[in-house]
Amino acid sequence: MAQHHGKRFKALATGFDPGKLFSTPEAIALVKKNANAKFNETVEVHIRLGVDPKKSDQNVRGTVLLPHGTGRTVRVIAFAKGDNAKAAQEAGADIVGDQDLIDRVKGGFTEFDVAVATPDMMASVGKELGRILAQKMPNPKAGTVTPNIAGAIRDIKAGKVEYRPDKTGIVHTIVGKASFEEAHLLENVTTLLDAIVRAKPAAAKGTYVRSVTLASTMGPGVKVDPNRIKATA
Repeated sequence: MAQHHGKRFKALATGFDPGKLFSTPEAIALVKKNANAKFNETVEVHIRLGVDPKKSDQNVRGTVLLPHGTGRTVRVIAFAKGDNAKAAQEAGADIVGDQDLIDRVKGGFTEFDVAVATPDMMASVGKELGRILAQKMPNPKAGTVTPNIAGAIRDIKAGKVEYRPDKTGIVHTIVGKASFEEAHLLENVTTLLDAIVRAKPAAAKGTYVRSVTLASTMGPGVKVDPNRIKATA
């Protein structure tokens, strides 16, 4: 289905060459300039990788702690009991529980961004909430199933993001807010890209990072030269 953009978006898109490949600092400057909506827009990055997500030996998935955070308040629920539940509360989890929280989510509660759990809770969480949580299901590879639940919660609250390609091989994630200083956005983007480059599967052939696009919530995408990224990654 074709996208229909308003006059504001079209005006911003004509302010630069959409086919040009910019350096990361140049792209960030353009994204900040174009983020002139009436709210603090989120800065997103979209990275097309040369992998086949359907093949297990080409899986790219991990987490990275952005040095300047995401600028977003993340609502975290924690499946834990006993001392672990107390630790999760002290670490800043928004809601902590065991079977009571499982029942609440089964009943339709969705007002959270990330779910974490201790390993001893996963049998019940997986059995009862597998289909409901779907992409939000706690996962060891994402660092959201861990005996150190307090550390996981602190990292998530501080700006830890997960990266994994969708079924077309594109990683979509956020790297901050348009109000961030350019230098801070650059550090966040570089940190993310470094992590993704290091996570390259041995089975991936040909060009790994095929394209990188930065954009704000309401702004046009700005293409980054992937060759210049790999030179510094």
